[in-house]
Amino acid sequence: MVFFRSLSLLSKLRSRGAQQSSLNSSVRWFQVQASSDLDLHSQLKELIPEQQERLKKLKSEHGKVQLGNITVDMVLGGMRGMTGLLWETSLLDPDEGIRFRGLSIPECQKVLPPAKPDGEPLPEGLLWLLLTGKVPSKEQVDALTKDLRSRASVPDYVYKTIDALPDSAHPMTQFATGVMALQVQSEFQKAYEKGIHKSKFWEPTYEDSLNLIARLPIVASYIYRRIYKDGQIIPLDDSLDYGGNFSHMLGFDSPKMQELMRLYVTIHTDHEGGNVSAHTGHLVASALSDPYLSFAAALNGLAGPLHGLANQEVLLWIKSVVDECGENITKEQLKDYVWKTLNSGKVVPGFGHGVLRKTDPRYTCQREFAMKHLPEDPLFQLVSKLYEVVPPILLELGKVKNPWPNVDAHSGVLLNHFGLTEARYYTVLFGVSRSIGICSQLIWDRALGLPLERPKSVTMEWLENYCKKAA
Repeated sequence: MVFFRSLSLLSKLRSRGAQQSSLNSSVRWFQVQASSDLDLHSQLKELIPEQQERLKKLKSEHGKVQLGNITVDMVLGGMRGMTGLLWETSLLDPDEGIRFRGLSIPECQKVLPPAKPDGEPLPEGLLWLLLTGKVPSKEQVDALTKDLRSRASVPDYVYKTIDALPDSAHPMTQFATGVMALQVQSEFQKAYEKGIHKSKFWEPTYEDSLNLIARLPIVASYIYRRIYKDGQIIPLDDSLDYGGNFSHMLGFDSPKMQELMRLYVTIHTDHEGGNVSAHTGHLVASALSDPYLSFAAALNGLAGPLHGLANQEVLLWIKSVVDECGENITKEQLKDYVWKTLNSGKVVPGFGHGVLRKTDPRYTCQREFAMKHLPEDPLFQLVSKLYEVVPPILLELGKVKNPWPNVDAHSGVLLNHFGLTEARYYTVLFGVSRSIGICSQLIWDRALGLPLERPKSVTMEWLENYCKKAA
C-alpha cells in the first residue's frame, strides 16, 4: 500500500524553525510506504511494471524529440554537457547539487530514519529510497538492515585471493580483487547460464546487488586491518546497522565515528550517471555483465586521481601545508602556499567540479558535522580558512568554472580526526558507499531492459572534414 506522508512529516521538517525556511519552500509531498510492507523485493516487483510502461510511453511518444546539439567542444572535452544517459536514482543540478530521487541532502537528513534521534540518516534508508523512490519507515529500514546482515557472509577463498597480493598493494587494488573473487557466487551468471527470460533479469541482479552491498564492508575492513592493523580482524556485530558496523569492523567504536560513517556512506552513494565510476558500472553492465563484474570495473575508475582518489590527495595536500607552515598558518601564508601549488603546475585538490557551479552540498553537510562535533580541530580550522582563501584565487585565474569546494575537500579531515588517518585507504570508503547508488541503478537497468551502450566515435580527420563542410 502506498500513501502520501501525513502532516507529521512536514511538521518534522518545519520544527527546525527559521533556519529551515528555505528548505520548507522546496519540500514536496513525499510518498511513503506503510510500515507493514517490509519486503523491499516485493515492493520493487509492484513498481517495475508501471515504470516499464512509463518507459515505453516515453519512447513511443517522444522518441524523436531532440535534447540539444552536440558540439566539437563536447566531443573533445570528455562529453561534458552532453545529455546521453538514463539514470533514475539521482540527478545533479549545477546550482542545487545532488538530489536523490528528488530529495536534496538536507531533506534526506530530515526525513530518512536515523540510528538515534536527531542523528545522521541510515544508509539503508537511502538504499530503499533509491530503489523505490519512496521514503521508508523506520520499520522498513530495520528490516532492510536485518536482510543485509543475513547476506553478509564472505567465503574464505575471497580472503585468500586478497592475501595473495603483497601488503604494499594499493587498498583499491586489493578491494577490486576482492570484489572479483566474490563474483564466483553471482546469481545472475548462474541464472543466465540456465536460460532465464530477459523479463526476469532484474531478480538475480537484485540478489547479486544486495549480496554485494552487504559484503563490501567486510571485505573493505579486512583490507584495512590487513594493511594497517597487523591482520587483527574484527567480526561483524549483529546489533549494529550498516554504517555502524562498517565503523566497528574497521576498529572505531566511538558513537561519533559511527555517526560520521553513516553520513559518509549516505552522501557518497550516488552522483547521477555521468561520473566515471557510475558510468563505468552502467556501461559494463549494459553488456549483461553481472553486478560484481560491473562494480569491479567501476572501482577501477574510482581509483583514478581525478575521481575517487581525490579525497586521499586532499588530506595529503593539507598535511603538506601544515608540515611547511604549521597549524597556525595565517590567511596570507595560506594564499602564498596556494599560489605556490598552482604555479608549480598542480591543482589545489578538493576544489572545482565537472558539473557543480556552487559549493557542493556534500561539503556543506560535512562542514556542519565538523562544527557540531570537532569545531576546535586544527585541520578543520585550516579547511575553513581554505574555504575563504582558495575560491577568490581560482576566480582570479579566470580559467575555472567552479572555484568552490567539493565533497573531497572535507571528508579526509573528519576521518583523520576520529583516528582513521591512513589517507591511502580513503577511496575504499568511497567505493563501499558508491556501491549503493551503482547497484540500485543497475537493478533498474535490468528491470527496464536498457540496451547495450554503444555511442559513435569519430577521428580528428572526420571532425575536420565535417567542420569544413558545415562552414
